[in-house]
This record gives sequence, structure tokens and C-alpha cells, in this order.
Amino acid sequence: MKEESKAGYALNVHQNGQATNHATKTPFNDHNTPKPVLRMVDAIVIIVGVVVGAGLFRTPSLVAANTGSSEMFVLVWLLGGFVSLVGALCYAELSTSFPNTGGDYHFLMRAFGKRFAFLFAWARVSVIQTGSVALLAYIVGDYISQLYPLGEFASALYAGLVVIALTAINIVGVQFGAGTQKLLLSIQFAGLLMVVIAGFLFTPSASELSALPSAEGNTTALGLAMVFVLLTFGGWNEAGYISAELKSGSRKMVHVLIISILIITAIYLLINLAFLNVLGIERMAVSDAVGVDLMRATMGEPGVVLIGVLVAMMALTSVNATIFTGARTNYALGRDFKIFGFLGKWNTKTSTPVNALIVQCLVALALIGLGAVTRNGFQSMVDFTAPVFWFFFLAIGIALFVLRKKEPNTPRPFKVPWYPLTPIIFCASCAYLLYASLAYTGVGALVGVAILALGTLFFFFIR
Repeated sequence: MKEESKAGYALNVHQNGQATNHATKTPFNDHNTPKPVLRMVDAIVIIVGVVVGAGLFRTPSLVAANTGSSEMFVLVWLLGGFVSLVGALCYAELSTSFPNTGGDYHFLMRAFGKRFAFLFAWARVSVIQTGSVALLAYIVGDYISQLYPLGEFASALYAGLVVIALTAINIVGVQFGAGTQKLLLSIQFAGLLMVVIAGFLFTPSASELSALPSAEGNTTALGLAMVFVLLTFGGWNEAGYISAELKSGSRKMVHVLIISILIITAIYLLINLAFLNVLGIERMAVSDAVGVDLMRATMGEPGVVLIGVLVAMMALTSVNATIFTGARTNYALGRDFKIFGFLGKWNTKTSTPVNALIVQCLVALALIGLGAVTRNGFQSMVDFTAPVFWFFFLAIGIALFVLRKKEPNTPRPFKVPWYPLTPIIFCASCAYLLYASLAYTGVGALVGVAILALGTLFFFFIR
């Protein structure tokens, strides 16, 4: 007899009466599994919080420098939203067909087996998620250290404190963590609205605008521009890790993903149109901080202070969401591999994977320390994570094809439209970004790849 639990797990009751998790073939223990406690709005808030980060105030200038015209600048942001929506449709099929707290890890396990899934979980723990936590924390640390300098390692110190504090909040409980995310995101939206209002309603100061440098004869490199745009859109795939925790059931992940992508695209367009309206494509192309330049031109130095606080708050929002979702992969790793069994403990009182959160915090702190030694924390973490991230993103796209062939009889509440064209577009985008992340990054990329390769040593210990 089969029945569907509220968490989205398919249970199979054997002759001895013991229930097992059909997705992982492991004993189903009601006291050690996630419960459906998240509403749709909570899931949307988490995804938007992960994607819309402080990078929005850095990448527009890089995109402007590689597009050459306002029309092309707007077009590549629209294309970024389109490609992200295509990817979200692919994820919607995987998330609704195979709902599991393991997210990408679970999809890769079903498609390619435990060893490849383990390699992905290893990458999440050691490179992808922890590196993302570290680089986002560095953004907060960089801005706070400007206001309250504590020496040459101030940025790393503040970044470490941010990771510890937000990890503690998520250990307290999933509701408290999601509530913190909603508070941070509401502050973030208020700040973004301030930027949009300043960009469209305030008259720029002529003296401030004349003081800003202006580019002449911009070169056009649309492929590179798309790299920056899609990196800015990255993060919506975190929805896969909370598909089993939705109160309304995993089928609603389709709505969560589509609504999230539409909200994110609208935010990006409004912000970038505000930048264009005040600064123009030429000044954007040579700006190191378009948000600062916009606020200085429209509101003076008080606006500069406000934008600094906003960027820090946006980074905090993304750090909190990344910590929330990242620990779920660590939990899945411990659940399925005995060697890491201590990670697979779920605290039912707080509905959180406490051990997974603690380990994630420690690894992120180690990476923050590495960034402090290199004296270029943020850039080092970007180089470190990018190639590994896009390699596994490509693998997820391929997994959709594999699972269509491997498990054709699995119920699919949602099927990606225009198959196979849609997932082919998604895979091609991921393959290009994998190439770009190796071609345009520094030594940090090779370090990330080396740590990924180190994970293969554990293959000899996996039964």
C-alpha cells in the first residue's frame, strides 16, 4: 500500500509494517525527517533573498561595459530572466516529481548514482555553498569595516561574526530563520525602492554628474555580458532544497519558482533602468559602484551612506538564505552516507539540521580565514566557487533527460514544456558559463577544482 506524506515523500509499507522512504530506500523515521512547515510565501521569500543580492550593485557596470548601448543593456537583462525561467521550468519538473530535502543532491543520485551524488554533496560542503556564504559575508564585512575600521583584518572579522550570528538564528528554528529572512527582505525591498525613486524622480546634480568619468567607444562583448547577468540571476535553484518542506505540497514548487523568477526579473529591470536614467550607459561602464554614483548624483553624501547600509542589508539577506538552504544538503549527505552520519540528524523541536548547520559554519569560517590571508576575500571566493557550481548545474540539466529515460513511470505532476528544446537551452547556457568561469577567473578557480577532485578519494570508502 502506498501513501503520500505531507512532506512529499512516497512511503512503501512492507510486510513487516516498517515504513521506508521510497526516494532513498532508507528507513523512514518520523522523528528524524523534515516536516512541511513552510508556506508558499516563505519559499518565495527565501529564493528571492538568495538571488537578489549585493552583486546587483556591481555587475551592471560590467554589463554596461560589454554591451555598448542602452537598448542592448536592457535586452541582456531580459535574456537573463528568460534563461533563468527556462532553468526554473526544468527544476520545477524535478522538484515536483522527486521532492526531497536533498534538492540537487537527490536529483543527481537518482540520475547518476550515489558516488556522483556524493561528489556533489562534497562540493556543496567544501566549495559551493560554504564559498557562497563566505563571499556574501565578505560584502557585509567590507561595508561595516568602512564605517567601523578595526585594522587590516576587520572585514574578515565582521564576516565571521555575521556567519556565526545567522547560523545561530537558523539553529533556533526554521520558523525563526524564515521570519528573519522576511524581515531582512522587507528592509531590502524598501532600500531598493529608495534607489528606484531616486533614479526616476530626483534630478541629478549637474556638478556631481560632471565629476563622474565617462567612457568613450565601448567595446561590445555580448557573451561576456551574459556571463555577468546570469551570475547575478544565480541562486533560484535553491528551491529544490525546500520542496519537501512546503505545507501546500511539492506540486506548488512550480508556482514558487515561476513567481520568484518574475519578481527577480522585475526588480533587476527597475534598478537597471534607474541607473540608466541617471548615469547613462557611458558613465555606468566605468563606474566601480553604480549605486554609490547614482545616490551621490541625486541625494548627495547622505545618499551614499544609505546605499552602503542597503548593500550590507542585501548581503545579510542572501547570507541568511544561503545558510538556510545549504545545511539541507549537508543533512542529506549524512542521511545517505554512513561516514558522514553525524550530519544526518534532524532536530524535530526546531525543525532544523543542527549538526549540518554547525559544520557549514565552521567550513565557511575557514574559507573566510583563507580570504583574509589572500587579502582579496570577495574576489577569491568568486573564483573559488564558479567553475564547480556551473559544472554541477550542467549535470542537473542532463539529469532531467536521464530521469525521463530511467524512470519513465514516475508520476510527474509537472512536465517541462517544449521538451527537449527547453532543457537543451538550459544545458547550453550552463556549459557556456562553465567555460567562462574557467577562462575568465584566476588561480582560485583551480583551487576549487582541486578540492572537488579531492572528494573522489572518498569513493574508496563508500559502500
